[in-house]
Amino acid sequence: MGKFSSTLSGILTILIIAASSAIYIVDEREQAILFQLGEVVDVKTSPGLYFKIPIAQNVRYFDSRILTMDTEEPERFITSEKKNVLVDLFVKWRIIDVKQYYISVRGDEALAQTRLAQTVNSSMRDEFGNRTVHDVVSGERDKIMEIMRQKANIDAKNIGVEVVDVRLKRVDLPQEVSDSVYRRMEAERKRVANELRSTGSAEAEKIRADADRQREVILAEAYREAQKIMGDGDSQAAAIYANAFQKNPEFYSFYRSIEAYKQAFKNKTDILVLEPSSDFFKYIKGAAEGKK
Repeated sequence: MGKFSSTLSGILTILIIAASSAIYIVDEREQAILFQLGEVVDVKTSPGLYFKIPIAQNVRYFDSRILTMDTEEPERFITSEKKNVLVDLFVKWRIIDVKQYYISVRGDEALAQTRLAQTVNSSMRDEFGNRTVHDVVSGERDKIMEIMRQKANIDAKNIGVEVVDVRLKRVDLPQEVSDSVYRRMEAERKRVANELRSTGSAEAEKIRADADRQREVILAEAYREAQKIMGDGDSQAAAIYANAFQKNPEFYSFYRSIEAYKQAFKNKTDILVLEPSSDFFKYIKGAAEGKK
């Protein structure tokens, strides 16, 4: 009885192992190829539970999700202006014909990405070679990416994959070109600054010269007006003096003598040497005689 149980257990174990090796599962993220003695006999693209012949058949799984191919280093391309630009990009792709994919690249993802990179680079060289730096940086960037996707997709179908998207992450000038552009921009900014400073200095000199000219004109006008007023004043004063002399010559003579005395004795240190009989002392002598 014990021997029979052991035999039965062994048979059940073998059956379980055989049953498990005859079943394979494909989930929603995968596609599968069923091989028999190295040849493709079936392709499973829908998720589910499937059967195969143990030992004689084997299964290989492939990712059905969207995959990403990212460039490790920026690629150098030449524009229509014969200028080098560095381009960093990535490609989104997926397997749409798993049998063709296996036949073309033996199901090797790295080999498939190498093929895609060559196709994308070839189409990119064509597009960049027909456009300026401005176009590839901003002007027609979206258009370029769509054209590259379409061109790459034509070749990609030959290996059973679809190019979903091509994106330019970064488009830059090489470092030596950037430095040259920066130096040229710096020189241009300095030239403009010097030109503006020169223009400003010239304008400042013009303004100062105009201000000096206006100052001289104003001073001349003021001096002329002052001289005119002084002349009018002197004329009026002379007229008044003449009128006063005509009315009372003696008083006018006395007034003139008083003014002369004031001017003569304004400073205590002044010394006058005159004869006593001089007309200068006429009214002083008259005042002295009146006191006597």
